[in-house]
Amino acid sequence: MSQGRKTDREIHHDVLEELKWDPRIDETDVGVEVDGGIVTLTGTVTSWAKRLAAQDAVRRVAGVLDVANDVVVKTPGGWLRTDTEIAHAVRQTLEWDVFVPDEHITSSVTDGRVTLEGIVDTLTQRHDAERAVENLAGVVAVINKITVRAAPEVDDRVQRAIERALERRAERQARRIGVEVRDGIATLSGAVTSWAERRALLGAAQSTPGVTAVKDALWPES
Repeated sequence: MSQGRKTDREIHHDVLEELKWDPRIDETDVGVEVDGGIVTLTGTVTSWAKRLAAQDAVRRVAGVLDVANDVVVKTPGGWLRTDTEIAHAVRQTLEWDVFVPDEHITSSVTDGRVTLEGIVDTLTQRHDAERAVENLAGVVAVINKITVRAAPEVDDRVQRAIERALERRAERQARRIGVEVRDGIATLSGAVTSWAERRALLGAAQSTPGVTAVKDALWPES
């Protein structure tokens, strides 16, 4: 028997508990509002990484439909880095990460905001580059302008490759997930039971060569 969808009050309580549980976050820095299952985060944190950690914590909570992250990053004086120092750290980090094709990526830094540009083979590489630099001290934002190289595969081949990937990772869920590919853009639709399942399904599509973008049309199972 279905227990029904959580109320906003229940979601609010669980989000606060999840923020308290995550050691990366000081929950007193983050404000939480819930309206119709949509969680809005406000407040001020000391790094971009903590801002993303708060967002990740919310997404782990069952019943959350979407997250609006309005948390602001303000770097303490002792943590300040010059843009030149950050740029060197970004380059070294990209070069040391074995999953990032650093030779195809350039970066620029302005007032602690890192902009990544270049062309890579898969969406996963694009995301890996962003994740590699988002935890660096002094970074207050990451703007990812990296594009994905369009592969010569036709859409139906890409679609079949995604469907096979979904079956390998989550066979039961894959049977109820719709996949459509047009001009290299993959759209996944269907009901999912958790953010973890959603992430696994989207990750499978993002890792498929020939996919230049993924549209998330998945919804939580009621």
